[in-house]
Amino acid sequence: MSDKVSLHIGGQRIENFLAYSIAADIYTADDVFTLELANPEVPIEPGKKCELYINEQRELTGIIDRVDHSYDKKTESLRVEGRDLCGLLVDSYAEDFFDEEDMSVKALAERLLRRVPFINRKDIIYQENIRGRSKSKGMSAVGIFDTEQAHAKPDPGRTIFDILKTYSARRGMMFYALENGTLVFGKPKSGGAPLYHLINRRAEPQNNNVLKGSFVRDISRRYSKILVIGQQQDIDEAASDVNVTASVDDPTFPFYKPYVFVDNNDEISPKLAAQMLLEKMKWEGYQLEYRVTGHSQNGINYRINEMCHVEDEVFGVRENLLIYRRMFELSKKDGVTTILGLGLPGVIQ
Repeated sequence: MSDKVSLHIGGQRIENFLAYSIAADIYTADDVFTLELANPEVPIEPGKKCELYINEQRELTGIIDRVDHSYDKKTESLRVEGRDLCGLLVDSYAEDFFDEEDMSVKALAERLLRRVPFINRKDIIYQENIRGRSKSKGMSAVGIFDTEQAHAKPDPGRTIFDILKTYSARRGMMFYALENGTLVFGKPKSGGAPLYHLINRRAEPQNNNVLKGSFVRDISRRYSKILVIGQQQDIDEAASDVNVTASVDDPTFPFYKPYVFVDNNDEISPKLAAQMLLEKMKWEGYQLEYRVTGHSQNGINYRINEMCHVEDEVFGVRENLLIYRRMFELSKKDGVTTILGLGLPGVIQ
């Protein structure tokens, strides 16, 4: 049975598409969708909230950004573009300026999101194992991967997403959105039983479920050793007492290549900051991508933040990896397919 895709706007349902592309990425702030329709059944206007369903399961909640309506003597077509609800947070700038230094993540999120339309704050997930509160005062608030911003407070000119992302990173977590629009403060999955299986065996090609694959291993931005130097700013002690260093090694790196990161934020420990940075670099240097037929496996739509077992004899890969990106597509060339991006589990960015 072929996968069924439908667009829902204001109680109306649209099902006839010439082509579509529906993205979800745990590391991308605003996931994009594009739909092409012929002879659209109902009017579609920018600014409307919409939902995309795959096999009767809601896989994206977003806003219509752009509608391109065209025709000629033979045909009429409509191209619709939009983003998920997180796109609202990427576009919306904070207009409430206050001192958030000792606020919990939940309190900060509820305050910043209170006037953002379409987002239900009661549905936000705050993972229970995340502390989410500043443990000390007087520290600069730069995130461990955000060296340009000196503060994580709602200064004028910063977007809501940027503030929440930076504030979360200070506490060793991520702020991201699931496919259905649910906002999450926490960490990506780091393990567990795989929900999907991708197979590419040379000897048994009849059992393979992969149409196309690519595997990138890149050490150009990886290092054998990460050294983090942190300095607390507002403590009346000798500099030798307040400089804190930590280092982690990557035994999988082929030669000695050190990296030094200066972080004046001690909201998370230098040791944790070094480990997070090392994992991020390893993740960037290990990227798998597959194209598969259809949008589901064993009746379950492909989803981000789920584990997938990969058995690929061509690439020599046999392990459980995290689906961090998926793209549902319909095109004349490939038909109904899904692109899956896989990487190392549990990585915070």
